[in-house]
This record gives sequence, structure tokens and C-alpha cells, in this order.
Amino acid sequence: MSDRDVQQERQAFRDLLGSSLDDAARALASVHPADAAEWLHDVPTELRHLVFGRLAPAAQAELLQYAEDGLTSQLVLRLDASALGALLEELPSDDAADLLDEVDEVMAADALAQVNEATAHELRDLLAYEPDSAGGVMGTGFVAAEVGQRIGDVVKELRQDEEVEPELGVYVVDKNSRPVGYIPERDLLTTKIHTPVEEVMVEPFLVRVDADQEEVAQLLTKYGLESIGVVDDAGRLVGVISAENAAEIIEEEVEEDFSRLVGAGTERQQTRLPILVRVRQRMPLMALTVVAGLGSAKLLGALGAGDDAGGNGAILRYLPLIIGLAGNVGIQSSTILVRGFATGEVEREREPKVVAAEWCVGVLIGLICGVATWLVAGSLESSGLGVAVGVAVTVAVAWAALLGATIPLGCRRLGIDPAIVAGPFLIALSDLSGAAIYIVVANQVLKGGA
Repeated sequence: MSDRDVQQERQAFRDLLGSSLDDAARALASVHPADAAEWLHDVPTELRHLVFGRLAPAAQAELLQYAEDGLTSQLVLRLDASALGALLEELPSDDAADLLDEVDEVMAADALAQVNEATAHELRDLLAYEPDSAGGVMGTGFVAAEVGQRIGDVVKELRQDEEVEPELGVYVVDKNSRPVGYIPERDLLTTKIHTPVEEVMVEPFLVRVDADQEEVAQLLTKYGLESIGVVDDAGRLVGVISAENAAEIIEEEVEEDFSRLVGAGTERQQTRLPILVRVRQRMPLMALTVVAGLGSAKLLGALGAGDDAGGNGAILRYLPLIIGLAGNVGIQSSTILVRGFATGEVEREREPKVVAAEWCVGVLIGLICGVATWLVAGSLESSGLGVAVGVAVTVAVAWAALLGATIPLGCRRLGIDPAIVAGPFLIALSDLSGAAIYIVVANQVLKGGA
């Protein structure tokens, strides 16, 4: 299906929301789960739950495997125990355990009572591990061959178990379930069926259940492994982590680290978060910048900086503050947009809405920082200067946020990679224009109050 066809289907889905939720649910179930998750994210909260609840458990499970954590949490928290139990039956064990982490203990217990005993026992075991450990991310859908088995018997077992992923390969275990070897998928397919498994197996890569998930993912990537076995304290094989899991873990860790670096939230779908949530997530870095800027202004004042520049020279002492604030706000907005473009989160039709939302975030951050600066600068200098600096900070920060959103968008429209151009160009432009706006606005406010 072409991108144009997908957009037409999406518009048809939106039209159905206003006429028939049952038809809307059927339309949602007919498209790829990745598209379904994206479409559902943009649906108003109440309608979202009503449409999701009309999907079959299998369709719900497929959708949730592509949904962001925030959307998953919202959808799962509205399900009753029966619906949640049916969903758990459809999900892979590791995903099902993650889902149970989203609900309270009472709901988790009620939902586990709805599934078969084997699945419930398996999920209870997974819930005992830390979410960020190897035990917390491993899957239990694997085939373990015993020493002495023949390749043909193992392949037959793989074909009969629909929950097992053949690309994970097969681990060979002894009578105590301790792994002693590993057989890659390609060897299973190319080796004669009467060959004993011990003639084909190689040394297995193993980690303990309490190993950090990031370290495990790096190990899988470094050695190009298809999977890695997870063992408990007694050395028994209890689960398997796939290369696909490793890629997801690394991607998630990189995105979280980069987002923390610029002071933004760690959620992937940043452009779909409420504006107040975004402001709250970004304020810690802004607060630190304000404190550092005010400290710099105090130090410059003690050294007499700006005293020889006339009556309004004290404004210059707060210039490092505005450069720091404008730079941080602009980089945050730019990072969110560039990431949204790269992941496909920000489609063409959402661009104006995303830019407007980022500007609103900048305005609110500017207002908060402006009020704080006004109060402190007013007590350190004079009330007039405090008002001037506060107003100027608000205007300059709002402007920086607008630049941070529009420069990546302009690069995208011109066919230029925003990740290459937006950062350096934005820093230079926001510093220069932010400083100019700050000085002009502060001077005008002071003159108006004179």
C-alpha cells in the first residue's frame, strides 16, 4: 500500500469515528498494526478507548506491540480483568509481563486468574525480575533440545510449536536444564536430520537473569548473535533474548540518553504529549540555567560590568542568562522535531500543529523563567530593571522556541537533512537574535517605565 493510500484510509477511519465506532474498529483492524497504533494515538481519549475495546484480542495485541509506552499505559488501564486476561493470552510472554507492570497488583492478579495455569505461572516468574534486567526482557518461547536428540526431531518440535521463533536457534541442555550448546537456525536447516545435536552445537553465549539489559544488548550486537540464553542462579536455562530485542533496547537507551542530554522527556512520542507535560519535563534544565545565569549576573555586578554603559548598562549583566535559556529552549525544540521527522512521528499534515505546540511550550517556559528573573533581578537591582529583564527573557525564549521548531521544518521542506544543518545554524541564530531581542525589549520596557 502506497503512502497516499494509507493517508486515504486514515481519513476514512477519521470519518467513521463520527458515524460508527464498530466500523471504525474494523477499519483499524484492517491496516498494519504500526499504522493502527499511530492513528489511534491521534484519536481523542474517550473515543480511543471505545474503539480499542471493540477490537478482537488478537488485533489489540498486534497494535500494542507497535504502540508507544504512553499509549499502551492509557489503553491498558481502562481494560477490565477479563479483557486484560484475553490480551495476555495473545501476547508474547515478555510483552505480556510488561503489560502487567502497567497495572496495580490487584488488577494483575485478577487478569492472571483469567488465563490458563501454564501462562499464569510463566508470567508470575517473569514479573519477579527487574524490568531492566535480562530476566525482565527475556522471552520464554524457545525450544531446548536434550543431548542425544537428533536434528530431525528438533526441527519437528520447532514446527509444531507456533509460539517459538525459529530464528532464535536451539539451545542444547543437559538433564538438569543447564545449557551446554547452541545450534543456529541455518545449521538446523542444512544439517542431515539423523545427525545428533551434539555434533552440530557450538559454545552458547549466556547471561544471568540479573544482568543489565543494556549490557546484554551490547553483547548481542558486538558478536552478531541471533540470540543469547538467560540462566538462573543454578545455571538452568530460563529464557532467551533475541537480536530484535537487543536492537529495541539499544534504540530505547540511545533515545533516552540523548533526550536527557538536552533536558527533554524520555518518551518517544514527544510531539503528542500534552503541552503542560512537556513544560514540566523541560523545566529542570531551565531552572538550572536560570540559577546559573542569575549567579553570573551577580558576579558581573560585583565586578562592575555594565556600570560604564549608561543607565541601562545593568541589562548587559543578564545577557549570559538569556543566551543560555534561548540556546537550551531552541535545542530542545529542534531535537524533538528532528527526532519526530526521523521516526515518521511528524507527518506533513501535523507539521503546523507540532510547530504551534512547541512555540506554546516555549512561551510557557519563557513566562516561568521571566517571572523568576523579574523577582530576583528586581530584588538585586531595581524593580524597573527586574520588569525589563523579565519581559525581555519571556520574549527572547519564546522566539528561540519558534526558531527551534521552524528551522528543522524549513530544512525538511528544502530537502536538507535537519540533523546536519539545524543544530549549528540554530545555535548561532538563536544566540544572535535572542541577544538582540533581549537588549531591544529590555531597553524599551525601561524607557516606557521611565
